[in-house]
Amino acid sequence: MKTKIKKLREKARIPVYQTENSAAADLYACLDEPFTVCAGARAKIPTGIAIEYENENAAAVICARSGLSAKHGIALANGIGVVDPDYRGEIFVSVVNLSDKDYTIEDGERIAQLMFLPVIRAEFELSEQLSETERGEGGFGSTGSR
Repeated sequence: MKTKIKKLREKARIPVYQTENSAAADLYACLDEPFTVCAGARAKIPTGIAIEYENENAAAVICARSGLSAKHGIALANGIGVVDPDYRGEIFVSVVNLSDKDYTIEDGERIAQLMFLPVIRAEFELSEQLSETERGEGGFGSTGSR
């Protein structure tokens, strides 16, 4: 799928797939100086890019980098980020430092991943009744832990 990248800052980097079979491309921090995310704090990290992709049945999804999360506790503050096909602003990565140590993000550091997923838009219909299932209304661990 063709995706246009607009550099909004001179130092911005284009997303890169690190291997031939990578499912997501790395997004890079675009900072004027190193930025410290204090333990327990959240921050919006600029990437310096905006995108335009040609498929309205797809969504660009920002995902955490597993290494940053496992080694340093840096995760996405919102779980995942969604970049809608009609958004043309700068992509920011909303991070949270879940560790007990401050973490400094450097300019050009791989801060998140960008992947594209198919989207199925629902047609919502109000109903007085839903079909019965064995599970019913059981949720939040009702099926067990193993």
